[in-house]
Amino acid sequence: IIASIIHLLQLLSTMTKVVGILCEFNVEDLEFHYPVLRLKEEGFEIKKIGPSKDFKGKGKHGLPIHADTSLDEIEASQLDALIIPGGFAPDYWRRDERVLNLVREMHAAKKIIASVCHGPWVLISAKIVRGLNMTCFHAIKDDLENAGALYIADRPVVVDGHIISSRIPDDLPQFCKAIIKALN
Repeated sequence: IIASIIHLLQLLSTMTKVVGILCEFNVEDLEFHYPVLRLKEEGFEIKKIGPSKDFKGKGKHGLPIHADTSLDEIEASQLDALIIPGGFAPDYWRRDERVLNLVREMHAAKKIIASVCHGPWVLISAKIVRGLNMTCFHAIKDDLENAGALYIADRPVVVDGHIISSRIPDDLPQFCKAIIKALN
């Protein structure tokens, strides 16, 4: 009975939590869709945040991507966590002041920011990585180190406070487990 009550309380607590995930043309398909589905499965509310509320496009490998929330209407106060997938999309986001401001606001509020693959580029451009332990896709490790982070190559996921980072699509199970643990 106690286990059932604990499980029910966990479900109720996750239902009120809101997770934003950035979406844009050329995002790494798995790094977008896997967390969306996995976190929905856990009962979290998902906001797919795009350049506009009606954004529709395709990921790097051709899967459909669509937003339900605009960058112009979302604020850090509305989210418990923000996920930044990889692919080519982080190169667009790192030049979008709306994204950078959202990341900075999430960071200032010590809310969960989870990035995978090339996603840490956005955190670098938001200037929030100095002194953090992080991982990423190996091609951007120099960028991470030059921005002052300590690059950790041999772990699928690195958690440093409210910042969660991961390397590649194969690491998504561990990445999502770390996000779920941080949210609970």
